[in-house]
Amino acid sequence: MVDVTGHLAMALLFAAPAWLVWGRRAALVFAGFTLVTAMLPDTDLVLQGVLPISHHGVTHTVLFVALSSVLVGTVAARYLTDWFNATRWIRSTDIGSEAVFVFATAGLLTGGISHLFADVLSAPDIAPPLSPFWPVYSDPVIVDVIYYDSPVWNFGLFGVAVALHLLLVRDDRYPLETRYRIGSTEPSATGTDD
Repeated sequence: MVDVTGHLAMALLFAAPAWLVWGRRAALVFAGFTLVTAMLPDTDLVLQGVLPISHHGVTHTVLFVALSSVLVGTVAARYLTDWFNATRWIRSTDIGSEAVFVFATAGLLTGGISHLFADVLSAPDIAPPLSPFWPVYSDPVIVDVIYYDSPVWNFGLFGVAVALHLLLVRDDRYPLETRYRIGSTEPSATGTDD
């Protein structure tokens, strides 16, 4: 498991395709949301006080991340769609509950899966290996190419992730037209899309 900086960096790298799907403002929000959700699998560290679970156990599985993502996406679509439509900082005539569901679910999936991926790359150094595909495949998956406390990996990866997002924010070819696009469908007065 990389340190927190490495997990945030991996989340930013995994969030980069958001620039292809959503407008600039929504892609930035998506990247921020993914940063917040990047530590989702480590909820086991908090839950250990009340449940008999271990670190790198059930919360470090694709199943847990997927179920949590769909649950939060459903709740967000149900309770936040009207709020998003009433908020002035989102430049869109209407944001449907389907777009809110996809946005929230994708953000949680992206953050959670990026965390699992980073842990697979580095877990055996200081923590037990994880079995991310449990219950389908219960054996641990270990790649072990990143040392936990390596500033080169953690901060270097973060620098690369930030640079990638800066390049994408300046590219005028994006976003692509999709049905889940959040943002205006017309270019703004400055010639760029929000």
